[in-house]
Amino acid sequence: MTTLTNKIEAHDRSIDEVLNNKKYTVDYFQREFKWEERHIEQLISDLTSTFMEYFRPTHSPKEVANYNSYYLGPFVVSVKDGHRSIIDGQQRLTSLTLFLIYLNHLQKGIGLSKILEPLVFSEMFEEKTFNIQVPEREKCLNELYKKGEYKLCDDDDESTQNMVNRYQDITQSFPEELKNGALSFFIDWLKYRVILVEIIAYSDENAYTIFETMNDRGLNLTPAEMLKGFILSKFTDKDNKKRQKANELWKESMQKLHIYDKDEDQRFFQSWLRAQYAVTIRPGKAESKNEDFEKIGTRFHSWFRENLDKIGLGNEKPESFELFIEKDFKFFLKQYLTIKKSEQTFNASLEYIYYINRWGIADSLRYPLLLAPLNKEDDDELIIKKMNLVARYIETFVVRRSLNFRLFAASSIRYTMYSLVKEIRNKNLLELTTILKGKLDSMEETIDGMTRFRLHGQNAWFIKFLLSRMTSFVERQAGDGSTFEKYYYNPGGKPFEIEHIWADSFEDHKDEFDQETEFIEIRNRIGALLLLPRGTNQSYGKKPYSEKIAHYIKENLLAKTLCEGTYLSNPNFLNMKEALTLPFKPHTQFKKQDIAERQNLYKEICKRIWSWE
Repeated sequence: MTTLTNKIEAHDRSIDEVLNNKKYTVDYFQREFKWEERHIEQLISDLTSTFMEYFRPTHSPKEVANYNSYYLGPFVVSVKDGHRSIIDGQQRLTSLTLFLIYLNHLQKGIGLSKILEPLVFSEMFEEKTFNIQVPEREKCLNELYKKGEYKLCDDDDESTQNMVNRYQDITQSFPEELKNGALSFFIDWLKYRVILVEIIAYSDENAYTIFETMNDRGLNLTPAEMLKGFILSKFTDKDNKKRQKANELWKESMQKLHIYDKDEDQRFFQSWLRAQYAVTIRPGKAESKNEDFEKIGTRFHSWFRENLDKIGLGNEKPESFELFIEKDFKFFLKQYLTIKKSEQTFNASLEYIYYINRWGIADSLRYPLLLAPLNKEDDDELIIKKMNLVARYIETFVVRRSLNFRLFAASSIRYTMYSLVKEIRNKNLLELTTILKGKLDSMEETIDGMTRFRLHGQNAWFIKFLLSRMTSFVERQAGDGSTFEKYYYNPGGKPFEIEHIWADSFEDHKDEFDQETEFIEIRNRIGALLLLPRGTNQSYGKKPYSEKIAHYIKENLLAKTLCEGTYLSNPNFLNMKEALTLPFKPHTQFKKQDIAERQNLYKEICKRIWSWE
């Protein structure tokens, strides 16, 4: 006879059934929330693209019940004394909670009133608590639920930092075409047609056994393994030597990719196939269906089998597949691994790849763009020039968009960027340069848009990126061996933080401002900000400018340029100032007009950094 503690149950549940008025704790070894931008982007892309395959503007709300379901995977809970603890699956459930919070803000903004609150928090014993109960996250979730943003504190843990960043990723990843009448339909579909399998164990021992089995002993073939099986099945050599050699090459290649991430093989194949072979793209409207670019993102192994003509393997001759592995596969794997290495370790020849890994477009767009212009006949020097040029374009694109308060999430630029992949595919260096410069020349957003650019609740990381680029740039131009990494990370030293030149004291500036809101807006302008080491920044923070300026002369060159002494005996700086025609000047006081002048200086520095002339 089976006792309750030995019982294991599995049920398919809608998101509404999983979260509506349900309480979960998170097991200690599952405590950290570790999802990255790419996980959120994939989740939002999968959900929204599946929904849009079935949605039609002419549908009535009840027709959502006939839309296909989407399977989001299993999660494991241990149930003891009526309490439910998540053993496996909290990454998805936490991400869904963040997504529901975002959708709640979005729907209120357009006048909808779908019931989402009980999926996020509920009342028990006359106390409202979040359904995913982790005490150290409550403050962050509260702020996100009430305001849609949370200002990180120094003592926030890694999970809280990730939650804030992933919430911002959600706001950028959600497609524009669903932010209208379709949103009501999408919310209903998400609640009732997105399915998880709930696996319930009534003892910790059984729950952990299930967890280990799902994570360590799974035998399902990955898409990369299925692709390998299909390609090697086309080899027909009798003694099997060629197939064996190709198999060994494949295994060694996957090991190199897995050094970076367990899913890196999947990203490689998606990027390569999109870069070189994808032709069709789903238009950005609700009635459209997935095409080459989208299908490669979901089932690239199936797309490969069904599109041999596009890949140049339509004759299905064994020697064609052998050559494909020996030449094409090896070539693009080498370039992909070069990209991965250059993202992590600064390489002057590929410097822009390093930068766009800190502030750039999503992997699903970035990697296909970097690989698209490459040709197997290119030598190493030409390959590096092409990839660095594309990366330079990407950085310029995202900086311009950011300075003008414009999004560049995958959902908002996917059609533009996938179209560009086709446009630059296999182009020579001159053609590539002409195309990319033309794209930038036609951009509505320019560096001039930063006239009123400022720090706000959601762009602190970009501000730090921008100040790091500017600070290291002026120092290098003045002959100092400065690096971007020093200011952005400063490994081995105190991290640099954003310094407000004005202290947060409206009372000290009433001679120029009638309203505190205007003071706050001007105080947060980029021209009123610097980077200083942690500790130094905190000790200066509350002092007036008249006291701070004596300390700035001891800091980085961009801070020193506020001080008169920098202009007296510093020939390297003065030569740089003249050569680049930059409007540096000392500021004995720092009033509203000084911030405007400093803002203009920063704008001119940015123009020098991202000039394509």
